[in-house]
Amino acid sequence: MPYVLDSFALLAYLGGEEGQLRMGEILRQAEARETELFLSVINYGEVLYIVERERGLTETHRTVAAIDQLPIEVVDVNRRLTFAAAHIKASYPLAYADGFAVGLAQEKHATVVTGDPEFKSVETLVDVEWLPQGKGGS
Repeated sequence: MPYVLDSFALLAYLGGEEGQLRMGEILRQAEARETELFLSVINYGEVLYIVERERGLTETHRTVAAIDQLPIEVVDVNRRLTFAAAHIKASYPLAYADGFAVGLAQEKHATVVTGDPEFKSVETLVDVEWLPQGKGGS
């Protein structure tokens, strides 16, 4: 089963939070080609602004280097995905960036990995694997 990561999932992994263990398992599965991992470039940007805001630009550069070594396919945003995210945002109470994760999960027939409670509102649209709620998210 493929997975789409949101910022919460990556921040939990990189920050050593409660969801790190499960994220490590998912990343090992992707490394072994037992699953596929996707990340919207919008959600990637969300991770970067959170890291820069909380820990500074130097740590942001380290974060980019770390993420780029992971077995994650970063998906650029096109018109179709942008329109899907806009529709999701208009219809459900979640952040616009999260709409890209949901739209990408729909496109890839994937499960969203998150701990962000906003995703409860879209469980009828996509499967969600819930990480423990630590600090995570934006």
